Amino acid sequence: MSQPRSRGRAVLRHLAAPALALAVVATLPAATRPAPAPAADPPAALAPVSVSYATPLGGEVKGNFLSYNDFHGAIDPPTGSGAAVNGTPAGGVEYLATWLKKLRTEAKAEGRTSTTVGAGDLVGASPLVSAAFHDEPTIELMDEIGLQVSSVGNHEFDEGVNELLRLNKGGCHPVDGCADGDGFAGAKFNYLAANTINKKTGLPILPPVDVKLVGGVPVGFVGVTLEGTPGIVNPAGITSVTFADEVETANKWGGLLKLFGVKAMVLLVHEGGAQSPPPSTPGVSDCANFSGPIVDIVRGLRPEFGLVVSGHTHRFYSCSLPNSAGQQSVVTSAGTNGQLITDVDYSLDRRSGRFTGITARNVVVENGVRNADGTWQQSTPGVFVRNPALVDARAKALADKYRAAVAPIANRVVGRISADIVRDVRPNGESPLGDVIADAQLAYTQGEGAQIALMNPGGVRASLSYGASTGGEAPGEVTYGETFSVQPFNNLVVTQTFTGAQLKNVLEQQFPGFNGQTSQRILQVSAGLTYSYDSTAPAGSRVSALALNGTPVDPAASYRVTTNDFLANGGDSFTELAGGTGRTTAPGFDVDALVSYLSAGAPVAPGTADRITRLG
Repeated sequence: MSQPRSRGRAVLRHLAAPALALAVVATLPAATRPAPAPAADPPAALAPVSVSYATPLGGEVKGNFLSYNDFHGAIDPPTGSGAAVNGTPAGGVEYLATWLKKLRTEAKAEGRTSTTVGAGDLVGASPLVSAAFHDEPTIELMDEIGLQVSSVGNHEFDEGVNELLRLNKGGCHPVDGCADGDGFAGAKFNYLAANTINKKTGLPILPPVDVKLVGGVPVGFVGVTLEGTPGIVNPAGITSVTFADEVETANKWGGLLKLFGVKAMVLLVHEGGAQSPPPSTPGVSDCANFSGPIVDIVRGLRPEFGLVVSGHTHRFYSCSLPNSAGQQSVVTSAGTNGQLITDVDYSLDRRSGRFTGITARNVVVENGVRNADGTWQQSTPGVFVRNPALVDARAKALADKYRAAVAPIANRVVGRISADIVRDVRPNGESPLGDVIADAQLAYTQGEGAQIALMNPGGVRASLSYGASTGGEAPGEVTYGETFSVQPFNNLVVTQTFTGAQLKNVLEQQFPGFNGQTSQRILQVSAGLTYSYDSTAPAGSRVSALALNGTPVDPAASYRVTTNDFLANGGDSFTELAGGTGRTTAPGFDVDALVSYLSAGAPVAPGTADRITRLG
């Protein structure tokens, strides 16, 4: 919950009101990216990152930020290959609440005021316990565990702009109503969306900034999602908005905050980076061989942004990176699914209002029971025992309400598998689970004449674990809740007609530089479709040996191709898939195709992941 606001704080909070924003922004010139600092400036090495700024002119004020990102409605502790962070079992909202309270208590003992913040994707791609109620449980739990301010991320737009606004302000779902029977009040924390602009008004759809007073010193927050959001969400839900440049937006609103006397700023941005080996297993607070879009974003920021809380890549790190003035800004990410909390201590100069120092580290949200030798107890191989002493009772009670409500659906056994079927991609870009999903969608639409099915890799959200037993089911049995965790978007399954030439263009668009594609995204393909690719070849000529059931694909012939409607509408920048004809829509959703496939007969085996050949 947000703490009561003083009169001075309330005045500053008006900066976040859209009505005032209209009057103020109209007077501001368009912001531009400052000249970047030299590219040779290295990130700070390893953990915990610590940056000192100017010697304070007056007394210092001490504060603390606790942050996380990419929660994705992970109310239950993650299972399977995602259950542990660097070997430590972690996650689950009742454990996240406990660790947040622990860190707040430690900060208070040091005389620090804590502020809990997020960097987007709190909702979306959620397990059934949250998604069945349109992520209302997650919003209520974020309030319960004390979140105060967060940026939006791309997944906040999974059900469209209007649904995001409903989650923010409250009210029953326009189609499903208030399914839990007790209404929905909306978010008490502040959702920020500075670069999500309403096309009609030219203003952000949600507040762009927030201000908190820490020991009487104002600290400003600007919240943005990645500019590339339109390419990775269903275009149908965002027709009323545009997404502006992250740096230009942050600097514009940072300039406004500075005009109002705010000199210490935090950017909450749903974009990030990643560590790379060596070492083979980077530490949760390290900054080893760091790269990613966030580097250039920070390089363009005003120096007042001493802290950048990032996300989107689902990676953990704690870095210092050069901003536009060549000074170091602290840049953090807490991985995903509430398995880490970034603990940031900072100090402010009471006279100048600027940061004088920032230190950050990631803390694992442990939920397991240690053995005497330091290993973790397991009830069965790969299934960790949870520690009841680490459970927050209030968060658990609220989560249990929704767990109980969804249990009859979630725990229904819908099929069987013969072994773990993982979403992890092989060097060719194919995954065993991607194969299975593509095969399932092909089987589901053969009545529509489907010959080929293609699946976007980003839509495969979790692996299927042979040993998992979320509802007490036997090993190898798969529940509806588990299948929903794999495909949680409720996409439609559509079939369209393409020529062989169009199909080749679709596959060429998996690679940057072809018809507007900016990222490499290897589609998962159904059985019978084979091809080779060389990512080093010129754009438009990377795909070769394209065949269906051993017969070369004829550029002039027609083929019926199944995808989800996200891809069919041009999602993930696959604009070529929006050019099909004769579109038909199967009943139900994509998860129903997977359920049908898993329940059709013998236990389903992992896909071979050898349908695509990588040449270079």
